[in-house]
Amino acid sequence: MGVSIRDVATRAGVSVGTVSNVLNRPQSVPDATVERVRAAIDALGYVRNDAARQLRAGRSHTVGLVVLDARNPFFTDLARGADDLAAERGLSVLIGNSDERPERELRLLAHFEEQRAHGVLLSPIGNDLTRLRALRGRGIPVVLVDRAAPGSGFSSVAVDDVRGGALAARHLIETGRRRIAFVGGPGTLRQVADRAEGARAAISPAPGAALETVPVGSLTVAEGRAAGERIAARPRTERPDAIFAANDLIALGVLQALTAAGVSVPGEIALIGYDDIDFAAAAAVPLSSIRQPSRTMGATALSILVEEAADPALAPRDVVFEPELVVRASTAG
Repeated sequence: MGVSIRDVATRAGVSVGTVSNVLNRPQSVPDATVERVRAAIDALGYVRNDAARQLRAGRSHTVGLVVLDARNPFFTDLARGADDLAAERGLSVLIGNSDERPERELRLLAHFEEQRAHGVLLSPIGNDLTRLRALRGRGIPVVLVDRAAPGSGFSSVAVDDVRGGALAARHLIETGRRRIAFVGGPGTLRQVADRAEGARAAISPAPGAALETVPVGSLTVAEGRAAGERIAARPRTERPDAIFAANDLIALGVLQALTAAGVSVPGEIALIGYDDIDFAAAAAVPLSSIRQPSRTMGATALSILVEEAADPALAPRDVVFEPELVVRASTAG
């Protein structure tokens, strides 16, 4: 068996309560006693069981962050923003990857509930909030990230993806492109649907312009590459002259496929992504993109979560950031 707090008390010649005070409120204990207790701790190799203490208190110091794809640098940056602020608040962030699979999302939420997380930040896959309401009923606040959810009863932090989609499509129209393909999916992701909606709205009034959808199964480089290969395999007259990819990973995959097939970007096909991850600027053809303030989004969501954990009666808030068009060689070469 491990060393207990009672063993420390016996060796130091003090009560269990005094050892507890040294661990939690050392300023309330005489310096000589503190030194004696700490010497006993060092001699016995005692390690406090913070997990048990936090569970007795009803809530741990861990915040769960469930993201759609942990490989996506956008979510890495968002997590960094949340974690930086969490460290200042005495909390830690544990990341779970749903991989855009509902069953994995449910397992992760159940895990954080079992661990009595301080709260959960979630980039949701679908629209069913039943599980989230159950979490809140157990005293675990939930804030949605990368997903606007007005009227849902939950606070959310997101970018205006409809506006972002419109910015991307309008830029392509302004560069003279008319046959535009939107490469994105799955359609169950609200972010993808909003970006496509914004693109359609911007293209609709443009004379001679049309938008086709090239669906993909997930927001990954591999799916983008496969979509790019299908587009490159078409006769030249049947290809789009511009592509709006639902995120930068898809755009990078499309760029790989077009380059391998000898299709000039942007000479034959202009290409724009979404998120403005670091790899976008470093691509063989620097990638135009729609920038999201990912770190700021993570920090904002964490701040709201901490406030709601302290006061569950707070009204939900919806924070929506504005996207920004970043133009590089893939559309303006």
